Amino acid sequence: MSDDAIDEDAPIFAIAAAAELAGMHAQTLRQYDRLGLVVPGRTQGGSRRYSLRHIRQLREVARMSAEGISLPAITRILELENEVAGLRREKRELEQRLRDELQQRPGARVFAAGATGAVVTLRHGARVRRATEIVLYRRPTDPAPADEPRATPPR
Repeated sequence: MSDDAIDEDAPIFAIAAAAELAGMHAQTLRQYDRLGLVVPGRTQGGSRRYSLRHIRQLREVARMSAEGISLPAITRILELENEVAGLRREKRELEQRLRDELQQRPGARVFAAGATGAVVTLRHGARVRRATEIVLYRRPTDPAPADEPRATPPR
């Protein structure tokens, strides 16, 4: 994080300042806290402290309420938005892990079975000759499923 960046989750605003920034009465913020709608951080003494993210949520609640959406519905909308945000974060993290994993591999190698049964390494993009037989190994005690095609000898 750079020196100019602002931590949007830092609980820095007292209830009076948060109410003014959100354009609401402090009692409304207390009610939203009791309902679990917008739950601020707390100091060691128990005072509420709001972050910039909380202020944005309060403004969003006010907008939805003005449009006639009930408080239980707003609560559900906010829960779903938080869940979506979490899933997006998780998706980004998984995509980054996948990119990191792919970069650590020196190059994917492809293998094929030669006519004698030896393992043959193929270059990326190389084709296997038609005369090469590929056989799926199965232990002798395991019967092949009826719908699985059987390997046929080369022509």
